[in-house]
Amino acid sequence: MTALRVALLGCGTVGTEVVRLLREQADDLAARVGVPLELAGIAVRRLDKRREGVPAELLTTDAMGLVTSDDVDIVVEVIGGFEPARGLLLAAMKAGKSVVTANKALLAEDGATLFGAAREYGADIYYEASVAGAIPLLRPLRESLVGDHVHRVMGIVNGTTNYILDQMDTSGAGFAEALNEAQALGYAEADPTADVEGFDAAAKAAILAQLAFHTRVTAAGVHREGIADVTSADIASAKAMGCVVKLLAICERVPSEEHRAGRGVSVRVHPVMIPRSHPLASVREAYNAVFVEAESAGSLMFYGAGAGGAPTASAVLGDIVAVARNRVYGARGPAESTYAELPVLPMADTVTRYHVALDVADRSGVLARVADAFAEKDVSIQAVRQEGHGDEAQLVIVTHRAPDGALSATIERLRDLEIVRAVASVMRVEGDD
Repeated sequence: MTALRVALLGCGTVGTEVVRLLREQADDLAARVGVPLELAGIAVRRLDKRREGVPAELLTTDAMGLVTSDDVDIVVEVIGGFEPARGLLLAAMKAGKSVVTANKALLAEDGATLFGAAREYGADIYYEASVAGAIPLLRPLRESLVGDHVHRVMGIVNGTTNYILDQMDTSGAGFAEALNEAQALGYAEADPTADVEGFDAAAKAAILAQLAFHTRVTAAGVHREGIADVTSADIASAKAMGCVVKLLAICERVPSEEHRAGRGVSVRVHPVMIPRSHPLASVREAYNAVFVEAESAGSLMFYGAGAGGAPTASAVLGDIVAVARNRVYGARGPAESTYAELPVLPMADTVTRYHVALDVADRSGVLARVADAFAEKDVSIQAVRQEGHGDEAQLVIVTHRAPDGALSATIERLRDLEIVRAVASVMRVEGDD
């Protein structure tokens, strides 16, 4: 073997950086792999678009012809979306190519098909760049911790929402103002729905849960809530508790004693209040961080740039080197592991805690009636704080751990009470157990 030929699908921000790194670091990469890595072609939709530093002679609009060419050994996909990415990756593996992808949405929606093709055709599929950009996170879960028993993976996996919430916390900005600033800085897209509504984080949570718990998890199995309804009052209430608001992806192995049907996994994405003493609370601006709790390894934290052209390209290059080494030495990377087949629990059965702010009539007996509403649903109250405002008052209640369904039912019961003028805020609490 004199060289390995790499086909690149997509040449946007990440793809352009991949091209730059392959060319600039060619000698180092050849030494690390054992043979040179050569670009065989770059599939794009438009040939006339200007791409700084990208050789025009490598561009083609025939993506299928490129990935099935006998002159290609490794296919790298950075175009995103479902199709044509899915069809191209399947064709590449069928043709005997190793593949590298950064496509979190595809892996979370239909990873089973991709991994099945890899198994059927004896192909490698690597996807480190699909979650948390440059942070080496998936390979530790896939390889380094494979001999351990992971209990929980909890982290900030979307830089856009972390920037918005950080600005709301540190500068007092409202959600709309912080979002506008994130868009001006290039952290948020013109249409920020995938980020602020939690779709991006949910896809990443599905991938993390599958690796951590050896159980197939799709995006549909992830409970998802975004940050669009987080208010300045929520931020202020968190501060009063010594907490900060973060959008977290939380993947947990649930022991049998916590669930009537036996053990399972809970996978969710939603805003939470976490104590400022927690390591994730100090993650600022557009950075990502993931906290992993394992039986033998203990608590581990992975931190760094979770998005952007260069950081994501770094993860892609790491995968290219890994699959290239496998081809040189006749090896294969780890296959999909779903042997545990644990059930993915509905959110109603997930055990969590709530922070609830109620606007109530300021008269005697109110606290007792509110406490009765919690007791009716078998939800225990941990702490209560009351502030008076003339004829009205605000009650802030923090619960003990209880099934999310019981907590939600309690909120609905509170809304029916004539003494409750409004349920001003409901947010889950994490990180202090």
